[in-house]
Amino acid sequence: MIKFSVNTAQHSEFVNIDSQVNQLLRETGLENGLLQLYVPHTTAGITVNENTDPGVPHDILLALDKVIPWQSEAYRHNEGNSAAHVKASLMGSGLTLIIKNGRPQLGTWQSVFFCEFDGPRNRTVWALPVPEQ
Repeated sequence: MIKFSVNTAQHSEFVNIDSQVNQLLRETGLENGLLQLYVPHTTAGITVNENTDPGVPHDILLALDKVIPWQSEAYRHNEGNSAAHVKASLMGSGLTLIIKNGRPQLGTWQSVFFCEFDGPRNRTVWALPVPEQ
C-alpha cells in the first residue's frame, strides 16, 4: 500500500487529485488492473465528478450545505463538526478506479476529487494498486 498527502486550504472544498493518482501509477508501474483509493478521515471523502466546469464542484458543495447545514441545534456531536461527518459519509471513503494502459478509465469530463468538509488540514489518501491477473 502507498499513501500520499492532500493539503486542503479551505473549510469545504473539492481538491482534484488526478496528478497524484497519475504519479502513483507511474511510480508503481501499474499498467492494467484496479487502483483502490481510501480516505481514512471521518470528515473527508472521495468522489469522481466533472472537472471541466469549476461550477460543478461548487454546486455540489452548495447543495450539500443547503441539505446539511453547518450548525443545527439538533446535532448531538459535541465537537461542532457534525455536518462534516454527514457529508463525508454521503461522499464515501473509498473509490475503485479501473486502470488500462497505465491510465485511469475516467469519462471525458471526469476527475478524482478529495472532498474536504472540515479543513483546512493535511490529509492522507491510501492507495492499493491491484494488477490484472
